[in-house]
Amino acid sequence: MLRRLYDWTMSLAGRKSAEVWLAVIAFVESSVFLVPADVLFLPMSLAKPERAWRYALTATVASVLGGIAGWALGYYAFETIAKPILEFYGKLDAFNQMSAGVTYEWVLLLLVTSGLAHLPPIKVVTILSGVAHIDLGLFIISAIVARGARFFLLAFLLRRYGESIRHFIEKRLGQIAMAAAAVLIALYAVFHFALAS
Repeated sequence: MLRRLYDWTMSLAGRKSAEVWLAVIAFVESSVFLVPADVLFLPMSLAKPERAWRYALTATVASVLGGIAGWALGYYAFETIAKPILEFYGKLDAFNQMSAGVTYEWVLLLLVTSGLAHLPPIKVVTILSGVAHIDLGLFIISAIVARGARFFLLAFLLRRYGESIRHFIEKRLGQIAMAAAAVLIALYAVFHFALAS
């Protein structure tokens, strides 16, 4: 199923309505969809590099709005809507592990790492933010910074290096971002436990 979703998302990049689809995918990725918006963003920006900044803005705005929708699902409709979504994607166990003993700071850190590196998946963290009653204003600011940083960095790399950077972005940038996210999480854990002891 995941491969079909990926292929379908990739097929949208060549359509005249690609920018609308980018907004739709970025929105639903942050609340209910499994395939990241990067899959559509990369080929679109390579095909029309002069529009890369515009695509980054479109993806950022739609992703933040989708994050707000995920927050609302967690805040208002966890049992009826959010929980079945997490079960459908096999993310409920990960969600339950994260939500056990969750702190405000931990959720904000996860918002940054998931926004930058998809670690953990953004939809899990947006729903968790609503369940944990994270302040909506702070949530929005965190989402703008994290998602904006990701899409605008991708736009910069694609405009500067073009097709030659695509393999690096697809294979290595995600690994580097995930490693940086893991370091942030580890530093937070060390700092948190040092203060607690």
